[in-house]
Formats: sequence, C-alpha cells, structure tokens
Amino acid sequence: MHILIGLVGLVVFLLLAFLPSRDLKLLRVKAPYVALMLVVQFALGLVMLKTSLGQSAVNALADGFGKLLEYAGEGTAFVFGSLADPDAEGNVPFLLSVLMPIIFVSALIGILQYLRVLPLIVKYLGIVLSKVTGAGRLESFNAVSAAILGQSESFIAIKTLLPTLTPKRLYMLSASAMSTVSMSIVGAYMTMIEPRYVVAAIVLNLFGGFIVVWLLNPYELTPEEDVVVTPERKKRSFFEMLGEYILDGAKIAVTVAAMLIGFVALIALINGLVSGLTGGTSFQELLGYVFAPFAFLTGVPWDECVDAGQIMATKLVSNEFVAMLAFTDSNPGGKVELSERATAIVQTFLVSFANFSSIGIIAGAVKSLSPPHGDQIARFGLKLVYGATLVSFISATIVGLIS
Repeated sequence: MHILIGLVGLVVFLLLAFLPSRDLKLLRVKAPYVALMLVVQFALGLVMLKTSLGQSAVNALADGFGKLLEYAGEGTAFVFGSLADPDAEGNVPFLLSVLMPIIFVSALIGILQYLRVLPLIVKYLGIVLSKVTGAGRLESFNAVSAAILGQSESFIAIKTLLPTLTPKRLYMLSASAMSTVSMSIVGAYMTMIEPRYVVAAIVLNLFGGFIVVWLLNPYELTPEEDVVVTPERKKRSFFEMLGEYILDGAKIAVTVAAMLIGFVALIALINGLVSGLTGGTSFQELLGYVFAPFAFLTGVPWDECVDAGQIMATKLVSNEFVAMLAFTDSNPGGKVELSERATAIVQTFLVSFANFSSIGIIAGAVKSLSPPHGDQIARFGLKLVYGATLVSFISATIVGLIS
C-alpha cells in the first residue's frame, strides 16, 4: 500500500512544482530530461540502499568519515581535555563531539582544493551532469560545486558571470545551492542520523534540484549563453590556504552552535506560549499536524505522520541541525523513535539547506559579489524555499518507495 501512496505523492509533488509556471511549451522540451532524472534517481537509490555493492560503498564512506572524526577528536581533546573524552563520565557536549570536527574537515577540503583535486572532480562531474539534466554547463558546474563547497562558496567561483545572469538562471543556481549540503558538515550529519540516508539524500537532491526547476522555473539557453568560467585562483602559500580554511571551519562551527542555541530556545519559548493558549498543544505539535498530509504522501505510516511532520516542519522553520536533534539523545524532548521506513524518509528529507534562514545566507553571499542580484534573490526567496523543499520531498518519497 505504501508504494501506491508514494507514487501518488510523487505525482503530487511534481504537480506542485509545475503549477506556479504552467509552461506547457517548455514542459514538452524538459519532460524527457525530468523523466530520465527520475529514472536515474530510482536506479541510484536502489544501488545505494538495496545492493550489497552500494551498501558496501556507503559503509566505506561512513567508516572513512568516522575515522576523520576520530582524528578530529584528537585536536578537540588537546584543547578541551577530558570534556572531549568519550570514555569519561557523562556525555561529550554536542559542540565538541559534532561541531568541532567541522574545523578539521574544512581543513581537508582546503588541502584538496589547493592540490586541484576538487576542481577536477567538480569539472568532470559537472560535464556528466549536464548531459543527463539538459542544463547548461554553468548550472551543472554550480550544482556540483555547491554540493562540495557549500551554498555560499559556490557563488564565489562564478562571480564574474553574475552580472550576465537572467533571473531564471539565478533562480536555478540558488535552488541548486539550497538543495545541497556542504561536504564540510557531512561528517556532523553522520553522527546524528544514519550515514546511508545522508549519502542517498546528497546524490538524489543533486538531480532533484534540476527536476523541480525544470517544472517550476523552465528556460532555454542559446549556445552563446552556455558558458562556464574557470574559478580565479589566488596565489598564496600552502599554510596561508590552510589557515584560511581552518578559520572558515571554525566560523561554520560557531555559527551552527549560535543558531542551535537561538532556535532551540525560541522554539521552547513558542512551545510554552502556544501550549498555554491551547491547553497543552505545543507549537511543534501544531506544525506536525500541518505537515502530516505531506509526510503521508512520502510514504510515512499514518500513525507516525504527526511526529514525522513535526520534524520536517522544524527543519523548514529553523534548520536541519535543529531537526536532526530529534534523532539524538541531545533532543530536549528525548530521542524520537520512528519505524524503519519513516526514519528513512524523514532523515533523507532533512539533508539539505532548504529552510528560511538560507534565504538570507544565499542572498547575502551574492549581494557581497553583485548587489542587484543579491536583491533579486531576496525577492524570490519564498519561491526558492518552496522549490528546494519540494526537492527534499521528492528525494524522501523515492527513498520511501525503495525502503
């Protein structure tokens, strides 16, 4: 039965993506690419989650990140001593066990950038992606770049082309960035939710972003417009680069910590106020009821839809880290227990930057490079969150159908 519900849900989410544009002419052009990408998503999902080869690859990746987190723990323990010792009495604080390793992973990304390994990966994955998606080379390059470097950093690589971009192309680039996550924080995700769903979401969202944009915001390019730019490479020493990436990682870790403190406290306050006004029903429970129908369409069993919807809504109004806390012992209300399929769906949904705070992050990053285009992103910010959230729903539905 969940397969039928999931298929209906997939159609509903695709229709929700198409309704704002209703461009039948371009739909005929883009439909073959949309269909191909859906097939690719199902095929990759099956390989990653249901075959021994795919599971071995995902496990190897998870083990690799696990080792990296152990090495990161050495640096954390040197600074914070017994506070960061998992063998000591009491739990290691969330800041030290989950967020501090971001600094080490960021340093590794910097080294791979310096050695020109990541630029090669971005370039050739972008070429392959453009053949499958039917998108321009710039759009494909940006999608891969955002998935590795992050939603803000990816725009720096194309800053010379920003003044030439139309609003529709700018929406495509922004939606791709919001639908992905940065490699620097993937390790942190893997300590909070199951690694296999982190990997699955990253891969599926890469294609899902193009699926939604071709329905929601379709456009065509001329050969003259289909250009890509080689990112500028500043001349600097190895240790200059390393120091910069280490500090960038520290900024990310501190920013995430600050947002967690603020959002968790605000949600607790709003829960208390709403509970007092409604006689015991919290704000998050109300959000759960609003999102329950959407959770049901992804394949979540009906008796778990309110709990699943609550976590999904929390991610939208705050961020993915706050929502992922639900699956950890650090959750203020206790660890949430869901069935295997519901867990697969919800955890896949959580792995993206699709939330309201990302509007400011992307708009701010672009405004620092091209003020008019930053303002343009702010104007279609709600549409951006709408599209990126549909990407998460589609990926979660596909995982639900496979599970």
